[in-house]
Amino acid sequence: MISRAIAKYIRISPQKVRQVTRLVQGKNAQRALVILAGVNKKSAGCIAKVLKSAVSNAKQKPEINEQDLYISKVVADKGPMLKRFRPRAMGRAASILKKTAHITVELDKKPN
Repeated sequence: MISRAIAKYIRISPQKVRQVTRLVQGKNAQRALVILAGVNKKSAGCIAKVLKSAVSNAKQKPEINEQDLYISKVVADKGPMLKRFRPRAMGRAASILKKTAHITVELDKKPN
Protein backbone atom coordinates (compact mmCIF):
# COMPACT_ATOMS: atom_id res chain seq x y z
CA MET A 1 0.00 0.00 0.00
CA ILE A 2 1.43 3.34 -1.09
CA SER A 3 -1.33 5.61 0.21
CA ARG A 4 -4.79 5.49 1.73
CA ALA A 5 -7.69 7.89 2.16
CA ILE A 6 -10.84 7.43 4.26
CA ALA A 7 -14.13 9.31 4.21
CA LYS A 8 -16.33 8.66 7.21
CA TYR A 9 -20.01 9.19 7.97
CA ILE A 10 -21.10 9.68 4.35
CA ARG A 11 -24.92 9.89 4.30
CA ILE A 12 -25.53 7.15 1.75
CA SER A 13 -26.20 3.45 2.10
CA PRO A 14 -23.05 1.30 1.88
CA GLN A 15 -24.92 -1.06 -0.47
CA LYS A 16 -25.31 1.79 -2.98
CA VAL A 17 -21.63 2.69 -2.67
CA ARG A 18 -20.54 -0.92 -3.29
CA GLN A 19 -22.33 -0.89 -6.67
CA VAL A 20 -19.91 1.78 -7.86
CA THR A 21 -16.81 0.43 -6.10
CA ARG A 22 -17.04 -2.73 -8.20
CA LEU A 23 -16.54 -0.61 -11.34
CA VAL A 24 -13.18 0.84 -10.25
CA GLN A 25 -11.61 -2.00 -8.23
CA GLY A 26 -8.15 -2.83 -9.62
CA LYS A 27 -8.15 -0.05 -12.23
CA ASN A 28 -5.54 2.63 -12.83
CA ALA A 29 -6.22 5.68 -10.62
CA GLN A 30 -6.51 8.13 -13.53
CA ARG A 31 -8.74 5.76 -15.50
CA ALA A 32 -10.94 5.24 -12.44
CA LEU A 33 -11.53 9.01 -12.14
CA VAL A 34 -12.69 9.08 -15.77
CA ILE A 35 -15.02 6.14 -15.15
CA LEU A 36 -16.46 7.77 -12.02
CA ALA A 37 -17.08 11.02 -13.92
CA GLY A 38 -19.34 9.12 -16.31
CA VAL A 39 -21.36 7.27 -13.66
CA ASN A 40 -24.69 8.91 -12.83
CA LYS A 41 -24.84 8.02 -9.11
CA LYS A 42 -24.38 10.08 -5.95
CA SER A 43 -21.83 7.62 -4.58
CA ALA A 44 -19.58 8.10 -7.64
CA GLY A 45 -18.86 11.66 -6.56
CA CYS A 46 -18.06 10.53 -3.01
CA ILE A 47 -15.68 7.82 -4.22
CA ALA A 48 -14.01 10.22 -6.68
CA LYS A 49 -13.37 12.69 -3.87
CA VAL A 50 -11.74 10.00 -1.71
CA LEU A 51 -9.72 8.72 -4.68
CA LYS A 52 -8.39 12.22 -5.42
CA SER A 53 -7.36 12.51 -1.78
CA ALA A 54 -5.52 9.17 -1.93
CA VAL A 55 -3.69 10.24 -5.10
CA SER A 56 -2.75 13.52 -3.42
CA ASN A 57 -1.43 11.59 -0.42
CA ALA A 58 0.68 9.44 -2.73
CA LYS A 59 2.15 12.52 -4.44
CA GLN A 60 3.76 13.51 -1.13
CA LYS A 61 6.38 10.80 -1.74
CA PRO A 62 8.80 12.03 -4.43
CA GLU A 63 9.66 8.58 -5.82
CA ILE A 64 6.02 7.83 -6.74
CA ASN A 65 4.81 8.47 -10.29
CA GLU A 66 1.11 9.29 -10.54
CA GLN A 67 0.74 7.17 -13.71
CA ASP A 68 1.87 4.00 -11.89
CA LEU A 69 -0.85 4.11 -9.22
CA TYR A 70 -3.74 1.68 -9.26
CA ILE A 71 -6.57 1.01 -6.84
CA SER A 72 -5.59 -2.03 -4.80
CA LYS A 73 -8.54 -1.88 -2.40
CA VAL A 74 -11.85 -0.03 -2.21
CA VAL A 75 -14.08 -0.74 0.77
CA ALA A 76 -17.49 0.65 1.70
CA ASP A 77 -18.11 -0.22 5.34
CA LYS A 78 -21.24 0.37 7.34
CA GLY A 79 -21.33 3.39 9.62
CA PRO A 80 -23.74 4.27 12.42
CA MET A 81 -27.43 4.59 11.55
CA LEU A 82 -29.62 7.56 12.37
CA LYS A 83 -32.89 6.19 13.73
CA ARG A 84 -36.07 8.12 13.02
CA PHE A 85 -39.75 7.25 13.39
CA ARG A 86 -42.76 7.93 11.20
CA PRO A 87 -46.34 7.78 12.49
CA ARG A 88 -48.51 4.99 11.09
CA ALA A 89 -52.09 3.82 11.42
CA MET A 90 -53.69 2.97 14.79
CA GLY A 91 -51.12 4.89 16.82
CA ARG A 92 -48.16 2.78 15.72
CA ALA A 93 -44.76 4.04 14.66
CA ALA A 94 -42.61 2.75 11.81
CA SER A 95 -38.85 3.09 12.05
CA ILE A 96 -36.70 4.75 9.41
CA LEU A 97 -33.01 3.86 9.36
CA LYS A 98 -30.85 6.51 7.73
CA LYS A 99 -27.66 4.67 6.89
CA THR A 100 -24.12 6.01 6.68
CA ALA A 101 -20.99 4.63 5.06
CA HIS A 102 -17.23 4.77 5.57
CA ILE A 103 -15.34 4.69 2.26
CA THR A 104 -11.69 3.56 2.19
CA VAL A 105 -9.47 3.73 -0.90
CA GLU A 106 -5.98 2.21 -0.94
CA LEU A 107 -3.54 2.79 -3.79
CA ASP A 108 -0.53 0.73 -4.73
CA LYS A 109 2.25 0.94 -7.29
CA LYS A 110 1.82 -1.13 -10.44
CA PRO A 111 4.32 -4.01 -10.51
CA ASN A 112 6.68 -3.82 -13.48
